[in-house]
Amino acid sequence: MAQKYLLTEVGLDKLKKELESLSKVKRPEVIERIQEAVAHGDLSENADYAQAKEEQAMIEARIAQLEEMIKNAELITNHHSRSVVTVGCTVKVRIEGQEKSYTIVGSGEANPSAGRISNESLVGRSLLGAKVGDKISTPTPAGTKTYELLGII
Repeated sequence: MAQKYLLTEVGLDKLKKELESLSKVKRPEVIERIQEAVAHGDLSENADYAQAKEEQAMIEARIAQLEEMIKNAELITNHHSRSVVTVGCTVKVRIEGQEKSYTIVGSGEANPSAGRISNESLVGRSLLGAKVGDKISTPTPAGTKTYELLGII
């Protein structure tokens, strides 16, 4: 069974745009660079050729990954309950006296510095199912942190 990728509509659109850019812009650019390098003759000592082939392999791998993610995407809807934390919710929490907001997203869209945490992360997993007023203790690399759930947006 294929892995499901939880994505918001915005996240799915981003992946589709990245796939289009790689397929229609980057891939042809690299192919052109490879052809130019081949035209220069001896490939055994041609650094441009080696670099272009390596870049092509990375682009092809990313294209395959994006196609897989898009094909197996499961959209996170915003029709969630505001009484318990679910994937797609934005939560307001208090951590060590500071208030922060996080949106719980699938791992493909996680960006902790932008306040988007994965439902598979330690913090994301511990917040799922929580209710406003709950205090959740979560082990983190920096030690155990207690999150007080102030609101579900």
